[in-house]
Amino acid sequence: MRQVCILGSTGSIGESTLQVLAAHPDRYRVCALSAARNAQALLEQCRRFSPRFAVLAFAERADWLAAALAESGLPTQLLIGEEGLARVASLPEVDTVVAGIVGAAGLVPTLRAVQAGKRVLLANKEALVMSGELLLAAARESGAALLPVDSEHNALFQCLPAGFESGLEAAGVSELVLTASGGPFRDRPLAELARVTPAEACAHPNWDMGRKISVDSATMMNKGLEVIEAHWLFGAHPGQIGVCLHRESIVHSLVRYVDGSVLAQLGNPDMRTPIAHALAWPQRIGSGVAPLDLTRAGTLSFEPVDARRFPCLGLAYEALAAGGSACVVLNAANEVAVHAFLDGKLRFDRIHEIIARSLADTRTPGTARERPGEPAEGAAAAAGSLAAIIAADAAARRVAAEHVARFSEADAA
Repeated sequence: MRQVCILGSTGSIGESTLQVLAAHPDRYRVCALSAARNAQALLEQCRRFSPRFAVLAFAERADWLAAALAESGLPTQLLIGEEGLARVASLPEVDTVVAGIVGAAGLVPTLRAVQAGKRVLLANKEALVMSGELLLAAARESGAALLPVDSEHNALFQCLPAGFESGLEAAGVSELVLTASGGPFRDRPLAELARVTPAEACAHPNWDMGRKISVDSATMMNKGLEVIEAHWLFGAHPGQIGVCLHRESIVHSLVRYVDGSVLAQLGNPDMRTPIAHALAWPQRIGSGVAPLDLTRAGTLSFEPVDARRFPCLGLAYEALAAGGSACVVLNAANEVAVHAFLDGKLRFDRIHEIIARSLADTRTPGTARERPGEPAEGAAAAAGSLAAIIAADAAARRVAAEHVARFSEADAA
């Protein structure tokens, strides 16, 4: 029986994971759960699954939760903060860690799980975006298995041949193609984007996701982060990674081969499918997702991405090509801009401008690398240690916050 730790159990990935685990009580036991601030939801999960540990990343409601756990007679021990997250991610009895914490906050506990040699189910894009080289080196040293849970990367993983780790060219692969729904504004006139609201941006047409990732989908920065993630996961250089618009979210990604073949993974848009695949790999288990009926799905459409509508995607490619700490800056500036938009402090159409200006302000000369694992030189070494990554992230957030303040003031005038 596998012992599972879920980092970010009260988010959409965590809740979907718990649904899959609950359907297979003979195969999995929940050992640890974590939440940022949602103590009530974490308590309800503890009552249902009786984990050995629960972690609150922020301590505001820790006393209330500790009392509620004791009153419920649960065997669950409450831990607090980053130390608590790192502890449960590396527990000796845990063999599977679901990395579902959104944003840079998930980096350290994900790294600890990798360093401890766990099977790590990666749903956190930002950990690889910020520290791909560091995570891969740690996995090689510890023997950890990194399995993608993002629907697009899980689809690629399913479509790639055995042994692709030795090189995509040697495996006969010519291109990885990520599909994108285009989000809620794919047909909105560009002139209207300045007036869209957070509620509109979070109303994704196909997926039920958290607020931050929903906005990333609306700007297509989520696809930009996925391009960077694919670079690290599959050893693909930027020219081997394409993106196309696929409104139906039925085809989750495609792999082109040199002989002209294209393999695709299809399924209903439900995160339980990739979660179940990663949990059971190399076996298969039921996910609870309804079977895909292509006769009812009807026509599947594919379109090129409009660079004017989705400039964030181009910024991600630029950051990947630049190397060094550019991807750290990209992610940090995006998080600052998205949260400012969600808080009503920034226009939606300013998000990409904040990212572009932050990249320009923090750009340093460096050597871009086309293959994961090649030695870093010059400024490319800036993202080679956890301390350097954290410092670059903090500096980029300060720069981005300054730009947000200036745009906010100018737009209010």
